[in-house]
Amino acid sequence: MRIRCLLTVLAAIMIFTAACTQEKAPPPSDSSSTDVIRDSAPYLCTFVPEYALRLASGVTGPLTERAGGTKADGECRTPDADPNPLSVAWSQELGGRTEKDLDYILDDKQKVFGRHGGIALPVGLGEGMAVHLPYGLFTGQPYEVVAKFSCGGKKRLLSLSFAQFVKGRDAIKDMTELMRIAQKRYGVLYHCTPGR
Repeated sequence: MRIRCLLTVLAAIMIFTAACTQEKAPPPSDSSSTDVIRDSAPYLCTFVPEYALRLASGVTGPLTERAGGTKADGECRTPDADPNPLSVAWSQELGGRTEKDLDYILDDKQKVFGRHGGIALPVGLGEGMAVHLPYGLFTGQPYEVVAKFSCGGKKRLLSLSFAQFVKGRDAIKDMTELMRIAQKRYGVLYHCTPGR
């Protein structure tokens, strides 16, 4: 009788676990370390394609987003795992926030990134850098890319932070492509053209 009860409980756990499995995760692939980051819906935190994040990071579990702030100045993260697989922060030159404020944030980050081998972003993405920080154990997100760019004649600042990238992938290249997509999405959502 005890064995039958134990088997029933184990079967229920297996069914529950199977029912909660995330179906959106990309299938494992031998080529996942060379697959190109592409723009496609749906998006996480408004700016990052979910499939591209999963491809680059290897995250397979469920991902939800938690955002705060305003359309002009805010942040979003995916709190389903610890550390958060993705965090996004955005600011724009508007009202009380000036370009000087954005420069201060960017300069502060670039000083830190520069000390740890940060790579400058391509000119078409504005001013910024991508880096893998050695002290990621404290932040939980050792990969970060930040850019200040023009859109609609105003300065904007986007920052993307990641917990991990798949072994064998070029994290700097992936972060650069994710920033390119995020800026394009920014332009669509804010009705402006990045770079202008």
